[in-house]
Amino acid sequence: MSTPDLDRLRRVLGGEDLRWLVDRMWSRLARDLPLDGDVTLRAATPAQRQAVARLLGRAPGRGTSLTVPLPAVAETLRRAGIAPDLRTAVEALRGPVVNRVAEREAAERAWAAAIEPAEAAARLRPALRSWADWLRQTGIVRRLAGADAARGRALVENAVAVLDRLPASGVPLSVLAATATGDGHALDHGRPLATLVLRAAAALGGMPPGGDAEWRRAVWASVGVLHGELTNPVLVLNVPGDAKTATGRALAVWAEAGQPVHLTARQLLRDAPEPPVAGRRVFVCENTSVVAAAADRLGAAAAPLVCVESHPGAAATLLLRILLARGATLHYHGDFDWAGLVIANGVLARFAARPWRMSAGDYLAAAAPGGRPLRGDPVVASWDPALHEAMQARGVAVEEEVVLDDLLRDLAS
Repeated sequence: MSTPDLDRLRRVLGGEDLRWLVDRMWSRLARDLPLDGDVTLRAATPAQRQAVARLLGRAPGRGTSLTVPLPAVAETLRRAGIAPDLRTAVEALRGPVVNRVAEREAAERAWAAAIEPAEAAARLRPALRSWADWLRQTGIVRRLAGADAARGRALVENAVAVLDRLPASGVPLSVLAATATGDGHALDHGRPLATLVLRAAAALGGMPPGGDAEWRRAVWASVGVLHGELTNPVLVLNVPGDAKTATGRALAVWAEAGQPVHLTARQLLRDAPEPPVAGRRVFVCENTSVVAAAADRLGAAAAPLVCVESHPGAAATLLLRILLARGATLHYHGDFDWAGLVIANGVLARFAARPWRMSAGDYLAAAAPGGRPLRGDPVVASWDPALHEAMQARGVAVEEEVVLDDLLRDLAS
């Protein structure tokens, strides 16, 4: 007998009082477990005990716990000519059993295959190794693709197609998206592809983690992509110009006049200057007030000065990289508060900058009693571990405006 007698099977095993037994067998099959041994039902009703007694041809027990030997059920069905085995009986009553273990294993293989294009890209470009690991460890592709592995693989393939075009040279974001994927909006903020590619672009561009709009612009700029390229320009004073580029010629004019000027990410990508700064010191500050004071008091005699205005945005990132590549040494000063130390740590780490009047001694010399109280969580200065101890002990912040005279003396020398 290969097929069950469905009418008799429903009468013998398909009743409401034996539903729990069929459910238990279904669950075992779905977990790829054999239908052997016993199954036990705690707090069984009298009707459930009677149903098992009729099925196995035995007297019903008196306790509340009900134990059913599955081999005995199988033998009863086989001898009666109702079903050849328990799996056949269960599937006749409930439909084909899906092997959940096998299903999960197949799904995991499909998701591993979905991120394989990223793994292949990481083998060719080691800078993408952390990105490929992030995809594998976080399950981000599965979430973005709506649990559709085929869609997930297509998403990763599109991400790699974008990354294959990076770094670019001043290409607009929409053009990059269109040429790589056929959809000019595929890399818009909030789109799944943008989420994947931004993380990888940050790795390629050496950008720290972030997430706000300026960080996104800086990430795209770090790999040569124009996005919000006219937003948040970088303020400079007396950065020397060159005769080869329009941006360089403009810098030369403003440096000769000793006047501050803003540079956009667009200018620094589309018409990057070639400033002659090899072996020269370029000073970097946090606040625009330092630039204004230097222009007012020193004019064209001030040393080259760049203002990052908090964490370096896209334009500031591009300019500092240009200056480094041209051989300048960068010297950074910022506010003595916890946020200022976070910014300083980042600038020194990302741009090989040196601290400029940022030691514990500099702080203590400027931190007068009664100043603005420090707020927030303490931060350790990477360049001087004693600094955060001094700041905690003194408990006041020191803005750049307080030490302007010292900074201007350095800029004048």
